[in-house]
Amino acid sequence: MSPTTLRRLIVFALIVLWEVLPRIGAIPELFLPSLSSTLQAGWSEAGEYRHALAVTLYEVAVAMIFACGGGIFAGAVIGSLPRPRLLIMPMVSSLYAVPLVILYPVFTVWLGIGSESKIAFAAIYGLLPTMLATAAGIQTIDPQLLLAARSMGATLGQRLVRVIIPAAIPTVLSGLRVGGALVIVGVVVSEMLISSAGIGYLILRYRTILDSPHVFAGVLLVLAIAIAFNAAIRWIERKAAIWHTGTRGGESAAAEIAPGALQPAT
Repeated sequence: MSPTTLRRLIVFALIVLWEVLPRIGAIPELFLPSLSSTLQAGWSEAGEYRHALAVTLYEVAVAMIFACGGGIFAGAVIGSLPRPRLLIMPMVSSLYAVPLVILYPVFTVWLGIGSESKIAFAAIYGLLPTMLATAAGIQTIDPQLLLAARSMGATLGQRLVRVIIPAAIPTVLSGLRVGGALVIVGVVVSEMLISSAGIGYLILRYRTILDSPHVFAGVLLVLAIAIAFNAAIRWIERKAAIWHTGTRGGESAAAEIAPGALQPAT
């Protein structure tokens, strides 16, 4: 049996158990409502969930730009420069070990309880692992590759595109996966703490009145966002695979530099 088939069987079994166990009373509906009642609850309040989903997706998208874009840029800069790396990396690693959720009240004081504080909190939450992974990926590049590219007269842009990015992109994408997941978590958690809109707010509101079907309907939406993000990362990995496999891998990158640059350095 292939791994794909096995995974599908596991997912199908979990769906069946989710529907059957609450129906036969093995699990109280208050703790875990059946899947059909969860879907029915979400459908009955489709407009409300649609609006909350739009708010959450907006916050996730903006925070993702700052977290992933800023994390990759900062990690590339820090990883490429020895002195800033030695100075900044220990501080960033220590900060990453701190549960940043304790800082969310500070963001609400600075930015209020609107989307701005949630975006800022989630962006910081996802930026740190992305930056650390990118800096680590830059440091693992074989110095001989860069030396060979420079000896052939490659410009900084050519070294970046043909050597640095192909060699570091697997690590960068791993950090991007973790950072993006933490952005989603950060947005939903911040909505549950202090908010009046978003999926996290709906989950908290319905939990307060012990409406389990509506709570799990919100949980399903969060799960859908996470699955969609993971699928997007997998798509990027497939598209980027050409940069570090075959003739365009890091080991042969120097040979692909523009013909005009293949001149011995003098």
